[in-house]
Formats: sequence, C-alpha cells, structure tokens
Amino acid sequence: MVRQTPGMRSPADLSVPPGVADVAAVQRRTVRVLGGGVALAGLGVTVGITAGGLLARDVAGTDSAAGLGQTAGVLGAAVLAVPLARLSSSAGRRAGLAVGYAVAVLGAVVTVAAAAVSSLLLLLAGLFLFGASTACGLQSRYAAADLATPEHRGRALSLVVWATTVGSVLGPNLAAPGARLGTALGLPALAGAFVVSAAVFAVVALLLQVLLRPDPLLLARRLGGGAEGSAPRTATGTALRAVWAVPAGRLGLVSVVVAHSVMVGVMVMTPVHMGHAGGTEDTVLRVVGLVISVHVAGMYLFSPLVGMLADRIGAPSVVALGGGLLLAATGVAGTAGPSASVQLGIGLLLLGLGWSCGLIAGSTLVTGAVDAGLRPTAQGGTDLLMGLGAALAGVVGGPLLAWGGFGLVSGVSAAMVLPLAVVWASVVLGPQRSR
Repeated sequence: MVRQTPGMRSPADLSVPPGVADVAAVQRRTVRVLGGGVALAGLGVTVGITAGGLLARDVAGTDSAAGLGQTAGVLGAAVLAVPLARLSSSAGRRAGLAVGYAVAVLGAVVTVAAAAVSSLLLLLAGLFLFGASTACGLQSRYAAADLATPEHRGRALSLVVWATTVGSVLGPNLAAPGARLGTALGLPALAGAFVVSAAVFAVVALLLQVLLRPDPLLLARRLGGGAEGSAPRTATGTALRAVWAVPAGRLGLVSVVVAHSVMVGVMVMTPVHMGHAGGTEDTVLRVVGLVISVHVAGMYLFSPLVGMLADRIGAPSVVALGGGLLLAATGVAGTAGPSASVQLGIGLLLLGLGWSCGLIAGSTLVTGAVDAGLRPTAQGGTDLLMGLGAALAGVVGGPLLAWGGFGLVSGVSAAMVLPLAVVWASVVLGPQRSR
C-alpha cells in the first residue's frame, strides 16, 4: 500500500512505477543509498580539504595562497551547484549526483597534475572542479527529503548529513598515508591525497548510477500528480525570490549562508594557523588531521539529533541554537595558539555543531518554503549563495591571518552572525510584538 503525504493523490489516480508498492520503503532505500554515497565520498572530500590549502601554500610559497586554494574549492561547490541542480530538475537526482562526482574526479586529476608541474593557476582550476564533490554532498541532503513527509523532513535531511560522519572523520587522517602514496608515485607528497579522492569519487558515481532507483525526485513528482519528467525551467533568481518572500524561507536562507560562511572562514585557516607551531610535515599533518576530525564529527555526528529537534521544537529555535554555538566557537578557537591543539579542537567541535544546526534547520525551512516544482532550483540557488559567502570568507581569511593572526580571522567570522540575529528577530519576534 502506498503511504501518502499531504498533496499526494490517491493510489487509484497514480501511475506508480512497476515494483514500487510502498513509497515509505522507497524512501528508506533512498536514504540508505544516499547515506552510503556521502559516507564514502566524505573520505575524498575531507582528505582534500586537509591537504588542499597546504598544497596551495607550498606551490605559491605564501600563507595567503592557502586561503585561495580552499576558496577555489568552495567557489566551485557554489557555482557548480546551480547547473547540477538544473540537471537534477530535468533528469533526476541520480543524473545530477553522478555527473557531479564525475566532475570531481576530473578536478582531483587536474589538481594532481598541477602539483606535479607546480602551477598555481592549474591547481586553482583543479580545486574549483573538485568542489563539485561538496556540491553533491550538500544536494544529497535535499534528495533525501524528496519523498519525505513534511513532519519528517528534518530527520530525512539529517540522516544523510549524519552519514557523512564515517568518511569525513576518517578522511583527514588519510592525509599522511596519502602523502606517502604521493611520494611513492613520484609526485609531491600532498598530491597523493587527491589520487585517493579521484578513486573514491569514481566509485561513488558508479554506485549512485546503479543503486539510486527509482529516482526520488522523479517519483515524488509522479506521486504529486505531475509528469515524471522535468519541471518547467525556472530562473535561479526567480526561485530565490520565492523563498525570500516567505518569512520562514528567508530565515532558512540566511541561516544556511551564515552558518556555512562562518564555518569555512574559521576552518580553512586552522591548518595554516597550526602549521606555525613548527615540527615535521608528517607531524603537522597528523595533528591537523585529528583537529579537523573532531570538527567534522561536530558537523555530522549529532545531525540526527539536530534533525529531530528541528521537527519537534521548530527549525527557528534550532537556528538560534546554531547561532549561539557559532559565536562560542569563534571565541574559543580565536584565543588558541598554534600549538594549543586541545583548545582548537574544542573550538572547532563547537563550530561544527553550530554549522549542523544552521544547515539542517535552514535547509528544512528553505525546502518547505516553495512547492515541489521550484525546489531543486531554489535549493541549488541556496547552495550557490551559501558557497559564495563561504568563498568570500575564504578569500579574506589568508590576508586577515597575515595581518592580525587567527584571532582576527575568528573575530570577523563572529561578526557574520549579526545578520542572522537580525533576520531571526524579525521573523520570530516580529509577529509576537504585533499581537
């Protein structure tokens, strides 16, 4: 029997694909497949995050270039989110995700080639394409919500976010073995991480192409009474204006952008800051890997709890919790010296928790703000803005670190929470004052 959600037509009115007798069962399988994909892909993404900034610094010879390297990846995730979302809208989530991971494979290969010839320009191009892996991981959370009922949307999103924990916690710790692989292949040591990433992304693309059936977005449209094919094409700006017109959508959009920007602004400069403590490259990579692992655990490990809270106490309350955690994180991390790995670990754990609250609750609000036909485009546009904000944070991170140290980086990141507080007050407290 087909489990219905609000807005679905009765089974008698539907043309359900052969073999699909229970939409709830399809949803469970979809979440498992997406979760497995992002768990495996997390290995490639985070080992690249750990090594990417350091590789850019080594190629260019300056700390500022480390920020440029990370920014290229973040910018790639932002810009590529839009065409991948449009591809998903026209051909389904399976096509969008598989193509995105294939682009990430190309990016990893170009990055390895850039390291071999010591070309910063080619390296930035490779890291830009590598950002498609992050875009796919983020869009997977939306794919998990395609068939979810509104009251379980936060949980569905959070389960896929949580699955990233497996690969993402282990990934940074592969940086040192990856460096040894790079040396064994006759490449610069840090390039070895991207050899690992290329192999991982290729496997994920293949698995999604084979296992993500039926396609959740196309099935959701059919169950909603529409055709299984593409929805009418809508401009990204139009979809974003539709989100902004709804107060809850406005809060969700700002929450996602701010949480991601603050997280990236602090996180990408942490390895460079810790590199100033001295020691061998192998030792630095090991300690940085541990701190980043703690940070990634904060981002993903508690996401099911965050999703449950968003469904039960309301996403706006979870957004407020996330903002508070981001402020606490910048205070703790910003006062830590390069060798204070424990304090930095605590700060980055709080940073990850704040990101999780802001992303999951904000994504839930954005998804519920528009109808199914606009969702993929609105979601892609949201991820575009989120990535652009994070890219800006990454661009200024290097110069800020050079001018005023890690404390200045953290202070500027904390100031970015102010717009979120203003929008939250207008959306949540404004209606209460008018009563």
